[in-house]
Amino acid sequence: MTLAPKGYLPRLIDTRIQEGIQDFGAVCIQGPKYCGKTWSGLNNANSVFNLMLPDGSDANLRVASLTPDLALNGLHPRLIDEWQELPSLWDAVRTRIDLSGKQDTYILTGSSTPPVIEKPKHSGIGRIEKIKMRTMSLAESHDSTGSVSLRGLFKGESPQENAPKTDLEFLTHLIIRGGWPAIIDVAPQRAGRLAQAYVDDLISNSREDMNHKRDSEKLERLLRSLARNVEQAATSKTIIRDMTADNEGNMLSPITVDQYLDDLRKLFILEDIPTWSPHLRSSSRINKKPKYHFVDPSLPAALLAVSYEKLISDLETFGFLFEALCMRDLLIYAEAMGAKVFYYRDREGFEADAIIQCRDGRWAAFEIKLGHNQADKAAENLLTITDKLVAKGAEEPVFRAVIEGLGDFAYVREDGVYVVPIRVLGH
Repeated sequence: MTLAPKGYLPRLIDTRIQEGIQDFGAVCIQGPKYCGKTWSGLNNANSVFNLMLPDGSDANLRVASLTPDLALNGLHPRLIDEWQELPSLWDAVRTRIDLSGKQDTYILTGSSTPPVIEKPKHSGIGRIEKIKMRTMSLAESHDSTGSVSLRGLFKGESPQENAPKTDLEFLTHLIIRGGWPAIIDVAPQRAGRLAQAYVDDLISNSREDMNHKRDSEKLERLLRSLARNVEQAATSKTIIRDMTADNEGNMLSPITVDQYLDDLRKLFILEDIPTWSPHLRSSSRINKKPKYHFVDPSLPAALLAVSYEKLISDLETFGFLFEALCMRDLLIYAEAMGAKVFYYRDREGFEADAIIQCRDGRWAAFEIKLGHNQADKAAENLLTITDKLVAKGAEEPVFRAVIEGLGDFAYVREDGVYVVPIRVLGH
């Protein structure tokens, strides 16, 4: 039995949901609005209780606040959508799991973190597993064949695949459209509307969504600064300078900027990509600043007001937004195999766009390049960085890979570096 809407495209998170229900009794799917949390919840549920009804009324919310059992009773697993509207349900679910011996199971979904004053009394550890959901990867939206498996590469498989024909126009479409499930099949000329509406709503409703009194104009300038510095390790000082360039004399303090950034994290719009610190026998001067990553490349594209023509004529911006798309997919594929994504940059200027590390310590290094003509330089950079790290005591990487946008083949170079077009990469 499934309650998912017709045409539902399976998500990698579906397996995690099923495992979490079996192991914990309940899962909480967290992620930005419109990323598909409810659809995936429905796909794994046998009944549902919506705290916020489709017509916008809060009748169910008022009823559940008086009689929580109405929200909890039903066929299991039971989906409770937008649970954070009534945080006390978290504790009620935890208690029900204990009392039923995990016979009563639940799926909670939410697109924001409850305010501190309304947080549940108990963490839910051992009963409710928190699962992060992002927008769709290219493999999930069927824009990648997925024939080169990230998991397989870590197992020693060598890539040798033909890639779908791809040009700049199609990559532009993938960036501007993003991975929002509801518009995967939308016509290219309408692809950017959801992301634009998303950022407009985020800015105009900032006071309501952010649990703090925020200035919409300052938030907009912050978001545009983050978009201009997409996939770069920008400090609060850099962001403030960038924001002030558009509005002299109206500066924010670093503390205020950090509060705004934290609000965006709580809405799952922004996440930090931490720097990778290998366990070396000798000390290494590692840059500790995180990279700020938008949950979907369409958001910085909308904030920068890029069109198809504008993006193709500005290949530098195109490259950064393409990196944002690839980082989204790497985060999704890595999380599906229990690995984590980092980036590497030391004080001597050596850097790698992404490092993926498994729980057992195995790791791989990645460079992300838009065109195939950049593969030689990217491969040389990966070899230089990894050789340097190994010389200082790091374990040998399992592999090194250049992820590219316009390549026709996935293959192994003579120097051992993999070249993998993003449209063949999968989990």
